[in-house]
Amino acid sequence: MAKSILITGASIVNEGRIFEGDVFVEDGIIKEITSSFSPSTEGEGVRGWGIIDGRGKYLLPGVIDEHVHLREPGLTQKGDIYSETKAAVAGGVTSLMDMPNTDPKATSIDILEDKFTLAAQRSFTNYSFYLGATNDNISEIEKADPHRICGLKVFMGASTGNMLVDDPVSLEKIFERSPLLIAVHTEDESIIRENLRLFREKYGEDIPVEAHPLIRNEEACFTSSEKAVKLALKHDSRLHLLHLSTAKELDLLDNSIPLEQKKITGEVCVNHLWFDDRDYKKSGSRIKWNPAIKKESDKKGLLQGVLDNRIDTIATDHAPHTLGDKQKPYMSCSSGAPLVQHSLVAMLELHLRGEIPIEKIVEKMCHGPAILFRIKERGFIRTGYYADIVLVDLQAPWEVNSSNILYKCGWSPMEGQVFSSRVTHTIVNGNIVYENGIFNETVRGARLKFNPDSYFSK
Repeated sequence: MAKSILITGASIVNEGRIFEGDVFVEDGIIKEITSSFSPSTEGEGVRGWGIIDGRGKYLLPGVIDEHVHLREPGLTQKGDIYSETKAAVAGGVTSLMDMPNTDPKATSIDILEDKFTLAAQRSFTNYSFYLGATNDNISEIEKADPHRICGLKVFMGASTGNMLVDDPVSLEKIFERSPLLIAVHTEDESIIRENLRLFREKYGEDIPVEAHPLIRNEEACFTSSEKAVKLALKHDSRLHLLHLSTAKELDLLDNSIPLEQKKITGEVCVNHLWFDDRDYKKSGSRIKWNPAIKKESDKKGLLQGVLDNRIDTIATDHAPHTLGDKQKPYMSCSSGAPLVQHSLVAMLELHLRGEIPIEKIVEKMCHGPAILFRIKERGFIRTGYYADIVLVDLQAPWEVNSSNILYKCGWSPMEGQVFSSRVTHTIVNGNIVYENGIFNETVRGARLKFNPDSYFSK
């Protein structure tokens, strides 16, 4: 393994600019960014370098996916830390933040630390894990160290993995006392139950998947998101609305101040920017997510929210299930799908269609998560930062099929899609972990560290 890496002649996309240059990496850190790198010494200083020709390619900060379900421990028939982070680095993702609805559920500090131990042994990417909230674990939440844990996950409304937090008193305590950023899944359970009752009256148990966005509808999402915002405003909490799926929810977000100063922020996932309700006819339950894929107008509205900075980050909600689970009838079919291997190239496809600048993709997938979560020294191509960087070729078409899908579950909602771009190199902490289809199995990612002191104090 080379101690140093020199990437030459790439088009560097960073902090709103695109410029041609060289990047020199040493001991895992970006040491120099220049238009023409020249080594300061001959011979000894050059030996051991890995030189990557970046001409004709784009060099980006590594993607930070703040919202994934790696499924380990306890649900490893769907995916595991090794398999899903391997898929992630093939897709240009260098850091992941994993959700708590595993088995056991990560609702205590001890269980959470067990997950960190597993990741240290198995993860290709850098990693962090959310602590999960319940109706009765406020004492665990208060013990959480925001320098070492990315956030608190609250399932407000619709439950995933029986982690519904629906007690008003518990919610008040969480928003008042949490030392962590509060990341919420917002869908109103009572509205969903009533909609489901109406569809059962019409269809019995044979409800078509096309009904999914009508059952888990705009009203259910907005009602719950609005409730979360009101709680955050009341308690001056740090709130992050996850996987927004409706254009209406953008009314709850502000773009008049920089992200560094925001206390209420929003995330959109790639699936809600890529699919709309017309795709149920072709893809069926493969695109059944919670919250649901909704109307074309929602998809367009969410993209506009990205462009005008009401939405702060783009993630995936990567959630692998076995194909058997996804092929069940609507009422028993699992919600969620794998996405980390294809999220960056999907967004680059939207760029090549003229829908979003590549600088904005980098802002929302790399810079934004680093700023929002106050991640130490990642998310940017800057001297002194960790070398988490990705090289992509925007003119290298390929088709997603069973032979190149790396998820443990073996399928993708993107199967059959031809992408124009491909990731050629992924570098994590200065190590080339992925290069043109070859993986470096000898290195592992690091635990993310945070600087919460820059948050507004309560």
